[in-house]
Amino acid sequence: MPKPRVNLTRYHGVFAPNSQHRALVTPARRGRGNKAKAPRPEDATPVASHATMSWAQRLKRVFDIDIETCSVCGGSMKVIACIEDPLVIKKILTHLRANGLYREAAGLAQSRAPPQGDLFS
Repeated sequence: MPKPRVNLTRYHGVFAPNSQHRALVTPARRGRGNKAKAPRPEDATPVASHATMSWAQRLKRVFDIDIETCSVCGGSMKVIACIEDPLVIKKILTHLRANGLYREAAGLAQSRAPPQGDLFS
């Protein structure tokens, strides 16, 4: 079992975090050898202008979850808020469950009743 908060992937050589040459071989051009200068808009390449991914792009890349496309109709959706407070999340989900909207929106089947009778007789 790995220790908590320890990276499981370690990079060596040019991919190491403190390598002088990391900025030359990584797509985002990040690293110790990167000379910090203000990029001019006409010189910006697509890689340089989008060096960091949004969390929505990361969800799609890592978990294959596309939150920018509607799962029902396939239309495009826009993120309008990011709610991180657990109390607010609980309140919203409680409201949706009370109105019967949570299971329908998530596409989950209705839960079954518990088994009848004594299972150990």
